[in-house]
Amino acid sequence: MKCPKTHRIALLFDANQAFAREVIGGIAGYLSSRRTSWELFIEDDFRLRLSSLARWQGDGIIAHFDDPAVAAALADSPVPVVAVGGSYANEADYPANVPYVATDNFKLVNLAYTHLIDVGLRRFALFSLPDGTKHPWALEREKAFRFLMQRDKFDVEILRGEGARSWEEDVAQQVRWLQSLPKPIGIIAATDARARQLLQACQFANIAVPEQVAIIGIDNDPLARMLSCIPLSSVIQGSNEIGRTAARMLHQLLEGTYLECSRILVPPAGINVLASSSHQPVKNPRVMRARHFIRQYACQGIKGDQVADYVGVSRSTLETYFQQELACSVHDEILRFKLDAATALLAEGDCSVAEVAQRCGFTSMQYLFAVFKRELGCSPREYQQRVALAQAIPQEVALQA
Repeated sequence: MKCPKTHRIALLFDANQAFAREVIGGIAGYLSSRRTSWELFIEDDFRLRLSSLARWQGDGIIAHFDDPAVAAALADSPVPVVAVGGSYANEADYPANVPYVATDNFKLVNLAYTHLIDVGLRRFALFSLPDGTKHPWALEREKAFRFLMQRDKFDVEILRGEGARSWEEDVAQQVRWLQSLPKPIGIIAATDARARQLLQACQFANIAVPEQVAIIGIDNDPLARMLSCIPLSSVIQGSNEIGRTAARMLHQLLEGTYLECSRILVPPAGINVLASSSHQPVKNPRVMRARHFIRQYACQGIKGDQVADYVGVSRSTLETYFQQELACSVHDEILRFKLDAATALLAEGDCSVAEVAQRCGFTSMQYLFAVFKRELGCSPREYQQRVALAQAIPQEVALQA
């Protein structure tokens, strides 16, 4: 039996980015599902070799073309290249004569916008990046947002955060912008990292999230989510599918197969809805203030008396307000938030049950088990297994496709 030829393939991505890591994961998934032998070359910073890429002695390249310098360096590549990047509203902005797999920037923004509408908001803003020329995909997300606002006859509110010379000035600028916006409002951040910055600015300005400002990012970046003071909602890019599609296209080129479609736009995979965008209109400002405090500190083991002290009313008065507005107690709200945090950690699969109990403010594993049994009808471990099974089924279907 003849062994398949081993191809030398370079993957030109910045693996520090969540998007790039997911794309590389999709490439790996394609290779594991096919009888394809590739020797992969990945470097910590491939941009140091841009000037010598044209002389690279390999068989093919999959590259991230959002960096114009990468596109320029590969313009005359002697080996097949498949480009990965963002979509463009203007056809002329796509690189010429290169198979291209794009994340659909319009659909990313539209999905976030639709979500904010669904939770009852009617005012919207976008938090973009300072220098759009270095991040063309960010400019495309701005274009998508402007189009949606103008189509639906809403005011266009965009902050790029340009001109600040220090971290403190950056935060001050964001706080001034947030304070100037009409409330309640939903804000789409161009990335999860920008969304996390905005959450911090809301915390500094004592602006309740999501009652006054609901925030949703793009990327579903685990690191940004871990560092956020309030669990961050995010649009999930179809990054894994982008990687699989790019690998399939390059495989076809290496086999001499004609590509019927040289440009493919991949839609978002969905939304990870967490507390930052779970807007629920609340009339009583003391309940709003209390819920904001709970979201920030529930997992640190706060009690109802501490919430009442923060709001500046007696515990009994605050309980009355909660019953009138939410039909639950302060303790119920604290427990609900801790349970949401615990289920999110278990779904990620990176923490043991003991770690989840500690990180989410449960006094013991036994208490965590009791809450799960009472509220969800299963143990934490059973919940984790259910989530893992639900995630595995679509992957198996994709591998068979």
